[in-house]
Amino acid sequence: MRTPILTAATLASLLLAGCATTATADAPVDVSGAEVASRVLENGDRVDEYRVAGQLRMVRITPVRGPAYYLYDRDGDGTLDRDDAEDLPQVYWKLFSW
Repeated sequence: MRTPILTAATLASLLLAGCATTATADAPVDVSGAEVASRVLENGDRVDEYRVAGQLRMVRITPVRGPAYYLYDRDGDGTLDRDDAEDLPQVYWKLFSW
C-alpha cells in the first residue's frame, strides 16, 4: 500500500523540480540583442542561428515533426558545446513553457 503513495510523492516532486528549472531565462546563454539568421533545410527543418557580436551563441532547430531543440555555446569559445565522451553536440529540449 505504501508504493502508490511513494510513487505519487515522487512524481509530484519531479513535476515541481521541472517547474523550478523553467523559472530561469529561456536560454542558458545571453542572446539579448542577438542577430537571428533563419534558413530552411531541404527536408523542411528550420534552423535559427543567434549571433552576438558576430559570434554564434545558440542554434534552434525546429523540425517539421516534433519539438524544437537547441544547441548552445555556453563558454563563449566560438564552438557549440559537445559531449566529451563521444564528441557529439549536446542537444537541449524545452520541456515546459508558460
